[in-house]
Amino acid sequence: MNASTAIEATPHVALFDLDGTLTWRDTLMPFLTGYALRHPARLMRLWRLGPALIEYAVRGRDRGRLKSRVIRAVMGGDCRAAIDAWAESFVRMLGPRRAFRPGALAALEAHRTAGDHLVLLSASPDLYVPLIGRLLGFERTLCTEVLWQGDRLDAALKTPNRRGEEKLRCLEALRPQYPGVPIVAYGNSGSDLVHMRRADRAILVNGNAAARRAAAKAGIPAADWT
Repeated sequence: MNASTAIEATPHVALFDLDGTLTWRDTLMPFLTGYALRHPARLMRLWRLGPALIEYAVRGRDRGRLKSRVIRAVMGGDCRAAIDAWAESFVRMLGPRRAFRPGALAALEAHRTAGDHLVLLSASPDLYVPLIGRLLGFERTLCTEVLWQGDRLDAALKTPNRRGEEKLRCLEALRPQYPGVPIVAYGNSGSDLVHMRRADRAILVNGNAAARRAAAKAGIPAADWT
């Protein structure tokens, strides 16, 4: 399926996932790794990741808590200016053609040309995701928000981790903001199917075998954006 087949004549809200859907791969770990390498003193604190991973494995697999602890280990307590400067550099390095799938950019442009509302919905944090939204020309960005204490990063989650059921809550919150406008959702993982099932139309893109099987059972078509 190419980008043109995903577009209809009537206006839509086009709801795009980020990691693995628009991009070739995850963005959070490269963001954190790059920051740590530029602040070598932070490397001495990475021992904290071991206990965080053990807790994740034995106490319910809370992805939001793990995300918060990993971010805190790498940049917790650092000033906003330093983190924002790295975020700007990181997003510039991504570039519109380096990190993003050409098929995804084509689908995005097709929706833009059709006059659709472009919304980015990601579980990755607002430390850099809104900058990606701006780079790609999204009308709005919804992502996991992290807490600051004044000018210093606390790294606790300010919002729920925007994955699975929380993405569904975000989708439903969008409906009254765009009354009567159908929502078409794009995602790549099994967890994305939670909100994609409630969209007016959805396409699983770049999904693995398990996600494709689950999408097929839900009547959601699959595509590959390369």
